[in-house]
Formats: sequence, C-alpha cells, structure tokens
Amino acid sequence: MMITAADNIKPAKVLVLGAGVAGLQAIATARRLGAQVEAFDTRQAAKEEVESLGARFVEVPGAKDDTGAGGYAVAQSEEFLNRQRTKVQAHANKADVVITTAQVRGTKAPVLLTKDTVEKMKRGAVVVDLAASQGGNCEVTQNGKTIVHHGVIILGDSNLAATAPQDASFLFSNNVLNLLKLIVVKGEIQLDLNNEIIKSAFFTAAT
Repeated sequence: MMITAADNIKPAKVLVLGAGVAGLQAIATARRLGAQVEAFDTRQAAKEEVESLGARFVEVPGAKDDTGAGGYAVAQSEEFLNRQRTKVQAHANKADVVITTAQVRGTKAPVLLTKDTVEKMKRGAVVVDLAASQGGNCEVTQNGKTIVHHGVIILGDSNLAATAPQDASFLFSNNVLNLLKLIVVKGEIQLDLNNEIIKSAFFTAAT
C-alpha cells in the first residue's frame, strides 16, 4: 500500500498573541503551512476575523472596552493581565511556536509570556516577539537579539519587514497611494474630516 505523511505526522501547534494586522497574517501563514493555530486578543472584534482564518479564538473575559480605539488594543488592568497570563501559560506549554504581536500605542508592550511560562515550554519551541522594540510581550526577550532560554529559542525582532525590503516597500507604497487617493480628488487636495481615516491622521501645528 502507498501512504503519505498526511494524518501520520502531528501538525505544529502555533499560538498567536495579538490578532491585529501582523497577528492575522501570522495566523493565515501558519494555517497554510498546516499548523493548528490558536489566537488571543483582548479586542472582541478580532474573534470573527481569527475564526474566519480557521484558527481557534481563546477568550479571556473581562477585557476593557475597545470600541473607541480605532482597531488598536487598549491598556488593560493588571488583574486582567494576570488572568490572561495564566491562560496563556496553559496554552503556551503545548505550543511549538508562539508569535507575539500585542502592542499598545504610546506605552510599553504588555508582558504576556512570563519567564516562568517560557521555562515551562517545550525544549526546542520558538518564540517570535514582534513587540521587542517596545519592551517585548515575552519577559526574557532581548530586542534585536536571538537568545536561547531553558531550551526555548526567542527571536526579539520587531523589524522583520526590513529583511524583506522589496515586499515591505511595496506594502508601504501601496498604503501611501491609497491614502493619497482619499486626500487628492480630481487633482485637488480635499480634506474630508468626516472620513475616519483622514480625521485620525489630521493634525495642526501652531506657529
């Protein structure tokens, strides 16, 4: 009889912390590679997006309301973060890869993966901390460095896009083009302050 590796080799288990743009891309990529994916996010709006990509959304009840945050996460209470860390530890212990992307504008990134959690993870597991430049979601992350802690490999790289300059330039230029399409209408600058995108990007400077 002829057999393939399908259903004979266990798929990797991937845990994604933070389901914003980077987190959703990580989920989609891991799913395409055949991994079993779980994701955490404090934003209720992220649940439907996570599940639409075929991942399991793991919810921690009691998160602070985020409806006015424009799609960004908001700072949570320490009591909530402690409950979240406990739940994250239970899932991280089984994960082969943990990808952390949780950042809050203008403040230090929340610590979701404690040193104790890392030390309970499988040897050979990998943590990719995309919030490293803001202090990291992993307590032992070192920004700009790849380290090994208790057999767990931790990549502290917030600037992975710089390793793919052509794709990063294309994505950035596409964002700029679409923004300009909103601002420039028939060759003239028209600032529609009722447009949520323009309103959020608009600022004035006193002279």
